[in-house]
Amino acid sequence: MRGRNHPGWWAFLVHRISGIALALFLPLHFWALGQALEAAAKLEAFLRWTDQPLFHIGMWGLVVLLAAHLAGGLRVLALEFLPWRDWHKTLAAVAAAFALAAGLAFALAL
Repeated sequence: MRGRNHPGWWAFLVHRISGIALALFLPLHFWALGQALEAAAKLEAFLRWTDQPLFHIGMWGLVVLLAAHLAGGLRVLALEFLPWRDWHKTLAAVAAAFALAAGLAFALAL
């Protein structure tokens, strides 16, 4: 179980979990967009429901997931296409810092 303490393994895990969570979010997103197509009253009711503080926390989590998945994907691309160096731990740290910075920027903008 030595490999599970490696930063690369954790970066892999975060990338996979964020991808699965985003894939599970997409049907809800498409449903909300469908509300806009059906009737203005349904969309307005949905938008009023989204003003709850818990929903804002969920939006923050979504931004962090998106940033984590983006940064993890860029890390994988760097590992694939750039010359091999002993910097994969640094790439994992940069990906995590990017995701947290994006989440913090979004939280401050709320």
